[in-house]
Amino acid sequence: MKESTQQFLALTSPGIEVLLFDEIKNFGALNVIQKPEGVYFQASLALGYKISLWTRLATRIMLKLGEGEAKDKDELFKAASSVNWPEVFNSTTSFAIDFVGYSEEIRNSQFGGLTIKDAIVDQFRDQGFERPDVDKKSPQISFQARLLRDHVTIFLDFSGRGLFQRGYREHSGAAPLKENLAAALIIRSGWLNDTSKPLVDPMCGSGTILIEAVSMAAKQAPAIDRTSWGFESWLLHDDDLWQEQLSQAVAASAESLDKLKIKVFGIDIDSRVLKTAQQNARNAHLQQYIEFSCKNTNDMNNTFGGPGTVLFNPPYGERIGELPELVENFVLFGQKLKAQFIDWRVAILTANIDLLAMLKLSSFKRYKFKNGPLDCQLALYNVDDKQRAKDAVNPQSEFAEQDSAFANRLKKNRKNLKGWLKSNDIEAYRLYDGDIPEYNVAIDIYGEYLVIQEYSAPKTIEEDKAKKRLQEVIYWAPKVLAIPTDKVVLKTRAKQKGSNQYQRLDKSKQSLTINEHGAKFKINLWDYLDTGLFLDHRKTRQIVAKKSQGKSLLNLFAYTGSVSVQAAVQGASSITTVDMSNTYLNWAEDNFALNKLNGHKYQFIQADCLDWLKKNVNKFDIIFIDPPTFSNSKRMEDSFDVQRDHVALLTDALKSLNRGGEIFFTNNKRNFKIDFEALAELGLTAQAMSDVTRDKDFARNKHIHNSWSIRRTAT
Repeated sequence: MKESTQQFLALTSPGIEVLLFDEIKNFGALNVIQKPEGVYFQASLALGYKISLWTRLATRIMLKLGEGEAKDKDELFKAASSVNWPEVFNSTTSFAIDFVGYSEEIRNSQFGGLTIKDAIVDQFRDQGFERPDVDKKSPQISFQARLLRDHVTIFLDFSGRGLFQRGYREHSGAAPLKENLAAALIIRSGWLNDTSKPLVDPMCGSGTILIEAVSMAAKQAPAIDRTSWGFESWLLHDDDLWQEQLSQAVAASAESLDKLKIKVFGIDIDSRVLKTAQQNARNAHLQQYIEFSCKNTNDMNNTFGGPGTVLFNPPYGERIGELPELVENFVLFGQKLKAQFIDWRVAILTANIDLLAMLKLSSFKRYKFKNGPLDCQLALYNVDDKQRAKDAVNPQSEFAEQDSAFANRLKKNRKNLKGWLKSNDIEAYRLYDGDIPEYNVAIDIYGEYLVIQEYSAPKTIEEDKAKKRLQEVIYWAPKVLAIPTDKVVLKTRAKQKGSNQYQRLDKSKQSLTINEHGAKFKINLWDYLDTGLFLDHRKTRQIVAKKSQGKSLLNLFAYTGSVSVQAAVQGASSITTVDMSNTYLNWAEDNFALNKLNGHKYQFIQADCLDWLKKNVNKFDIIFIDPPTFSNSKRMEDSFDVQRDHVALLTDALKSLNRGGEIFFTNNKRNFKIDFEALAELGLTAQAMSDVTRDKDFARNKHIHNSWSIRRTAT
């Protein structure tokens, strides 16, 4: 008697579906159909068991139990009730419902899941059984309902969750690669076509790609060591049939492993993660086929014979500090491939597509995948005569310093500033500020650190070109300046408004100390877009500090209090520092402590500067005001626009100014125009100071800030 077929659905992650389709078809399943959600197929129960044991690419195998229209709750309940649940599992078995999809009536998965749960428990009660318990965390049997276009299909989770987990991984690295994705990469790389050729993973991490590759070459059934299966509490489970399939899989896997004669190679710079890889290989009983070595990828030479395949999943440069080192590694790696790995295949999975350009290789094929939540591409390269011919035609195929306009400009700027830096003993300065539009970045030096700030590219520059230019900047800046890549900090800065200009980036809580004209400042390059010291105000700080000698200073919108510190160091009689942010006021107090400045003459006030100024009754000799261009902070009642509101701000400031006093007013609004007429009505004159306050490193940027010295008109 011919065994009846069942309807199955094999789930996987995006990009793998077409490979899963081929795999299921090769197992002998019928009516195999690939859809975005997975691969549907028909198979006997025996073949269903076999596919569950042997599939490398599926994350779960589901068995169809029933279906029906589900335009609303009543129809969904009816569709769920069409399954005879007491024939599927016992009332003593705990269960869970996984609901996928939504419609106009059924708007969330929780509502859909509860409706099906109600249908199940009602049916048990109606047939005189006890009500089965729901256990969302560790149910004995699981079901999945999939709602699409008002039609619901209900499945038994046949294999159980995590079919991609082979059981050999004890720990994984920072960005683990799922085993089924590793298997897909191996298939796409083409290495399986001839496994006698070497396979090298130069950033192998916990060894997943290599272990998976050896297991595939050895024709191992990946799930024979799995300890639990979704069908175990299913009442129609045929244990004899299952044990027969399991025994066959175990025997076939052992027999093919005995015949295996291959060697693959894993390299990683981290000895701890390499120990994990070695343990994982032992757990998989494949350690004798994998040779691991601890070294930097750049120190790897072709001692593998070959030609063969290089396949790896490098870090993507998402974490701060990771990208500069990766850019350099990719450039060097591309050079090494062309020098030592002629006629090899290279396959790289990355979410950072722009990094691939640094290899200076031409890919012949790219595949899209998802690694967790990240969109990735697998790029395939042949390092062959065609590649070398392209290199000969295209002089940009190698990195040469003299060919980089950016590298040349950076060297020129450094040379121009050399004497000035030395004579002024300056530790923190700007070296490059979008001098060439295609390279739209700012380069700052803070002691031994290099900070690269990426600005939004001008609309005239194509986005892809701008991204490639950034990679070039990240490569050349540390090279030209002889700064190690671990001392490079990369920031991305779009145009900011209001309080957003101080938004947090990370929480590293690192800091360093910078000296400037006799004062020390705490600098944080890692946690905020701004670092704690506005470099363009270096001369401004000196001018205000000298004017404040023996006088009282009010510093409004004080940020981290750098103007206050310089004034204190140079002998101001009293200083009041006002800012809305507690974070920055605390930072200002840290700066005072760094310079051993303390006492009652230094006051720190957390307040809305506009509101505080209206209520203040004290008088000051010097008032420094550096407001934001625009602010609509939650703590402020109204928005502030420096162009619109500067006269009102200066009107209020005038009430706090001593006779003969001076207001130093600055802002960084491009094309700001001070209202001379309104100031004249207040009895004030404004002298432009912008050309005086711009230091040599900002001489090119006429718009970096606007500065004014404002006094009462002499009578």
